[in-house]
Amino acid sequence: MALTKELALFRRTKSLETEIDDFLDKLSESGMVFEHAVKLYLADGRTEEFDEKLRHVNQLESTADRLRRSVETQLYAETLIPESRGDVLGLLENLDSVLNLFEGALWSFSIETPDIPSEYHADYAALTETAVQGVESLVLASRAFFRNIASVSDHMHKVMFYEKEADKVSTKLKRAIFASDLPLSHKVHLRDFVEHIDNVADRAEDVADRLTIYAIKRTV
Repeated sequence: MALTKELALFRRTKSLETEIDDFLDKLSESGMVFEHAVKLYLADGRTEEFDEKLRHVNQLESTADRLRRSVETQLYAETLIPESRGDVLGLLENLDSVLNLFEGALWSFSIETPDIPSEYHADYAALTETAVQGVESLVLASRAFFRNIASVSDHMHKVMFYEKEADKVSTKLKRAIFASDLPLSHKVHLRDFVEHIDNVADRAEDVADRLTIYAIKRTV
């Protein structure tokens, strides 16, 4: 998806516009692959198809890192937007941390192979979907930061909404787990994986808070 000409920060270099947009594409795609991978795991456990999704997220994370470093080099080498450079780099680093959570959570599924009883599958799937929706809203808000600063808030409130919804689902799920007759060690393991997913929504909200500050700075 190419950035539009409304992008005010980087009119002087098309390659920089493209790389930032590619970076955001990789984050958005990683969310979709993450959601698919978790649902595959809930259905069949760790399979070759699940492992393929993990490899896909690994590749997306590596590509996003390369794009972020390239943007950083261009911003400093070409002395572009010195007044906003730090905010742009900070935003990209924080967005990258969300992608790292996707990757880390899938590695945990792959290594620890949690035994998730079927009665909890629907809530795990709902939590995953909600967390990914929060990240997608964050991606849209980030695109708006570069394209049309006035529309950042159109997406920001959705990040907050999905974070609160994720909290509701995760609390419900953890209560159900600890009210069950499962051994304590099994309960704790299941709780850990609830938190792996919920942390994505929490981190998206944290990045959105920072983005709000960056957007205010650009409008004053």
